[in-house]
Amino acid sequence: MEKIRYERPLIVKMNTGLMNKFGTKTENEPVTHIESVGVKTLLKQYGSPLFVISEKQIRRNYQNAVRIFKTRYPKVQFAWSYKTNYMNAVCRIFHQEGSWAEVVSGFEYDKAIGNGVPGNKIIFNGPDKKDEDLIKASKNNSLIHIDHYDELYSLIRLSEEHNLKPRVAIRVNMDTGIYPKWDRFGFNFENGQAWNALTRILNSENLNLVGIHCHIGTFMLSPNAYAIAARNLSELAWSVKERFGKVIEYIDLGGGFPSTNTLKGAYLPGTDTVPSIDQFADAITDVILGYGFKQNELPLLILETGRALIDDAGYLLGSVIATKRLSDGRRATIMDFGLNSLFTSLWYEHKISPAQKLGNQTEEMVMFGPLCMNIDIVRESITMPILQKGDQVVVHKVGAYNMTQWMQFITLRPNIVLIDNDNETHVIRKAESLEYIEQLEEIPKHLK
Repeated sequence: MEKIRYERPLIVKMNTGLMNKFGTKTENEPVTHIESVGVKTLLKQYGSPLFVISEKQIRRNYQNAVRIFKTRYPKVQFAWSYKTNYMNAVCRIFHQEGSWAEVVSGFEYDKAIGNGVPGNKIIFNGPDKKDEDLIKASKNNSLIHIDHYDELYSLIRLSEEHNLKPRVAIRVNMDTGIYPKWDRFGFNFENGQAWNALTRILNSENLNLVGIHCHIGTFMLSPNAYAIAARNLSELAWSVKERFGKVIEYIDLGGGFPSTNTLKGAYLPGTDTVPSIDQFADAITDVILGYGFKQNELPLLILETGRALIDDAGYLLGSVIATKRLSDGRRATIMDFGLNSLFTSLWYEHKISPAQKLGNQTEEMVMFGPLCMNIDIVRESITMPILQKGDQVVVHKVGAYNMTQWMQFITLRPNIVLIDNDNETHVIRKAESLEYIEQLEEIPKHLK
């Protein structure tokens, strides 16, 4: 007969949920299925921890965003941000839906080519483009967004040496009322750098200026900031037409739209505070449509939205390793996933749900990961039903950045599973093994 577990009595304040006009509210309803697939079935088949991505939700998110913008503006093109999640299966879902690719490195560029994206539908951003990257992108007729003068001069030199006619844009930084400003990337609007760069491109013999781009920040909560950015880019495009007779083909407003995750320190949850995509669309399209462009010269509006299209399509399933009391009396729950897998727990208060029905008693607890580091905290404070070793949980809205910024540190990275439109499951990245980790290592002869 198994011995009954003993835990020293401790007087704690009972928490029954937040009050509202309907009574009390619970945030601890169990999540037993993702789409129609059982959480425990997934964990039994693919191991714990486990990332799960919903193809249905990705497609719903993309189609909704496209509809919102295209009902307001006649020429819209989305470009999937590879750095947000560059699992090939994920990228191909977006490309099937009609998205171009937006990349920020030679590595990501090659992934986009490997995923079948035509060169002329790849946007090449970022400050670190090698000469060979610029040559390849130019020959493929890709859109090269110039980040700084050194890159501009390199591109002019390479175009002359290799007889290239690259299609280019510049990245512009500006004051949109959001601080700190993202002014380390691109050319500044207010001090004239942006106009100077445009002038140099237009006076060059080989560079073909086709667009103007900005990316004003990340997890932006102000639609008005995008209105300012749209106005400034429209002003530059208008000035190019007026002074040089050159029609700018597109304006790229970048990414930065937030998901409904809750930022650390926020007073209210993200579902209550994050603006809708409709609000961003209104702010952007009203400015461009009202700027005065002729109907046949309206620029294509490009958007590089990432996290807003995939965060809520991703889940992390995991298990309780142990529970204990800290020296100050707080309950600690130790999970089999931590900062190495859930990198975004550094800035989000992720919603975490039990994967099975538990008791009605809840308690505030600290949720730790398995790493031998004191900073490995998944949630600094969360009120949940009392979890025991072996219980399982679902972490919500983890689709953005965790699968590109995760680390192989102390533990091996887990499986990633895609649930398709027919609720069939597919491993889209295998869990790592020791053999995989060591395959790039070399041992000197004297140590063998």
